Amino acid sequence: MTDKVISGMSMSLDGFITAPDDTRANPLGVGGERLHRWVQEMDDADARVLAEMADGVGAVLMGRHSYDVCEGEGGWGDGGPVGKVPCVVLTHRAPDPADVVAPDVFTFVTDGIESAVARAKEIAGEGDVGVHGATAAQQALNVGLLDEVHIMLVPVLLGAGKRLFDHLGGPVELRRLWTRESPDITHLRFEVLTKR
Repeated sequence: MTDKVISGMSMSLDGFITAPDDTRANPLGVGGERLHRWVQEMDDADARVLAEMADGVGAVLMGRHSYDVCEGEGGWGDGGPVGKVPCVVLTHRAPDPADVVAPDVFTFVTDGIESAVARAKEIAGEGDVGVHGATAAQQALNVGLLDEVHIMLVPVLLGAGKRLFDHLGGPVELRRLWTRESPDITHLRFEVLTKR
């Protein structure tokens, strides 16, 4: 186990992690399903990379939008994006506990990204914290709490949607750790060198 905070997202060549109009009914947006098609059709190389990623995750950190569009029936079911791994949801307002489908999985933090990362690390123990969603990743990056970025680069141009690397407080220097290719995507993993 490495005890790192790592963002892992599928991304189009033009930098989007969802197409426009991402909603609970269509969490990847209109036309965004292409970003995750590789998961349904993955080859052995992709399966190995995903297994390695999931194996080290002790907790997931996500924003409220990711929770709202994917939690519960029609989404992840009674777990988060990595199964029943505990999830910390960064939000301005926690939902009513009676409305949370899996209260044993989801913890809500309302006092900022630093507290959310600290809580996720506490829950993860010696495991990694996987960051899900653009907002949580951007906030963690901007305060120097993101250690690595794993991008599953999908050969599609969406033209619009939600970008993974918007709202950064300036340049961020990265160092490539490794690259793995498959017929459908390219896996890129980077260490974050710029710590604010």
